Amino acid sequence: MKKFLNSVDTVLSESLDGFVAAHADILVLGDEYKFVRRRTLKPGKVALISGGGSGHEPLHGGLVGHGMLDAACPGQVFTSPTPDQMMAAAEAVNTGAGCLFIVKNYEGDVMNFDMAAEMSEGVMQVVTNDDVAVENSSYTTGRRGVAGTLVIEKILGAAAEQGMALKPLKALGERVNGATRSMGVALTSCTVPAAGRPTFDIGDGEMEFGVGIHGEPGRRRDTLKSADAIAEEICAAISGDLDDQAKGPALLFVNGFGGTPLMELYLMYNSARKIFEKNGVTVARSLVGSYVTSLDMAGCSITLTMLDDETTAFWDAPVHTAALRRGM
Repeated sequence: MKKFLNSVDTVLSESLDGFVAAHADILVLGDEYKFVRRRTLKPGKVALISGGGSGHEPLHGGLVGHGMLDAACPGQVFTSPTPDQMMAAAEAVNTGAGCLFIVKNYEGDVMNFDMAAEMSEGVMQVVTNDDVAVENSSYTTGRRGVAGTLVIEKILGAAAEQGMALKPLKALGERVNGATRSMGVALTSCTVPAAGRPTFDIGDGEMEFGVGIHGEPGRRRDTLKSADAIAEEICAAISGDLDDQAKGPALLFVNGFGGTPLMELYLMYNSARKIFEKNGVTVARSLVGSYVTSLDMAGCSITLTMLDDETTAFWDAPVHTAALRRGM
């Protein structure tokens, strides 16, 4: 294993120190590394808080800023943050309109965010579960929350910035989650620094179809196929799950897992776009890049979110974060 490390025990704290120093114009690091928050808070706005295990950067800390999250709580690599982190974050960024937790559907995240919500005032939650690969997994009861979480954070972030109240924000989040589906494929394993070896073994001519963002198993291990064939199967699974919803304008998001070049991600986007548009989807908005990663895993996921006029406008709204910036 070759990684830029001083110690596996300090990799997260040192990374957070560097991250916040690099973006000190927009970010502040909470005490004891419990959270990252916006430097400038907006009084009277519902605060959006997310988080999860580290190793998925830029999710979630890279999405803290104007038009998206108010705070993000980083756990250790692939490990949920603790309830006291969410409680501290909520206290730091709640300016009087309450807080909305955006939680990926992983058992540790759901349990700890639930505990924090129960012990806090004025908190509601949205749980994301956009992964159509498997119904249950080693990390979840029910579907996993994966790259579609970014889409929900962006749309809700814009709505909150424009003054939407807590209950309508929760309802909007659930509506967007219901219109969002994802699936991924891995070409290599990731390597967790503390383990020092690949999470799973995979041959040069193999792929893990439907893999989770922690390297957990997907639908099956298969021989490596062409990009078009991979995209065809993923898009069919997404469209089949959306059923009658899969017509009209949509956002197509092709996400890299950390070890895949942009050249290949754009190639996958090209394949997926042609497939969806052939079947009645109009790709009205696009995002391509490595935003919801799995350390150094090679692979990608495809996310489709069906849009309407309201959600399109929120997607287009200005945003200024470490990882996503436009319109400002």
